Amino acid sequence: MKKLYIVGLGPGGGQDMTGRAKAVLENADVIVGYTVYIDLIREDYSHKELFTTPMRKEVERCEMALELANGGKTVAMVCSGDPGVYGMAGLCYELSEKWPEVELEVIPGITAACGGAAVLGAPLMHDFCLISLSDLMTPWQAIEKRLRAAAQADFVVCLYNPSSHKRKDYLQKACDILLVEKSPETPCGYVGQIGRDGESATVLTLGELRNAQVDMFTTVFVGNSQTKILGGRLVTPRGYLQR
Repeated sequence: MKKLYIVGLGPGGGQDMTGRAKAVLENADVIVGYTVYIDLIREDYSHKELFTTPMRKEVERCEMALELANGGKTVAMVCSGDPGVYGMAGLCYELSEKWPEVELEVIPGITAACGGAAVLGAPLMHDFCLISLSDLMTPWQAIEKRLRAAAQADFVVCLYNPSSHKRKDYLQKACDILLVEKSPETPCGYVGQIGRDGESATVLTLGELRNAQVDMFTTVFVGNSQTKILGGRLVTPRGYLQR
């Protein structure tokens, strides 16, 4: 069987990987991934064939994995978090028409929203949405529209890719949009390096978040009108005590 698994590693370097993901990696002949993610698991899987591509080589990475699988190898394409949440699952399916004999299977993982929420407390207990602030493939105008809609609907908002060297003010711009509808006292938080060495978490208000210094390895959480800070933790009540 010609098989390509698209595997979620979870938010860290393997500690939060599922048993199912570990089993697939153990049984794979080849592991393919972004250089940073392969480095996180290299020590545990050094006995495997490991192939990497750098950032912005996603198409080449998926084509490499599909070609290796088509050649008879059992291949695991690894992604940080969950492969179906800003990962490689969709792209692998889009490209797979060129390799119709290769069977694809997605192995889910813990995405940064869930991993970061657990560090902060329980901010995602009610309706929430994920929005990436990266405009590499999504026009900033579309991102702005989604931020406004999420704020107007009073969603808890989880922000991926909040900043980079070229996008240093994007979190500030996002906060300015959210502040049109949300109070500056809205409880927020952010977690850096989730599940990895150097993990750090900060709880603050939306007004303070506007000036926070974060990077692309940070996940940001903006509460809704019911979110509160309890014992230093970020909590969005589901409503059980109000029934």
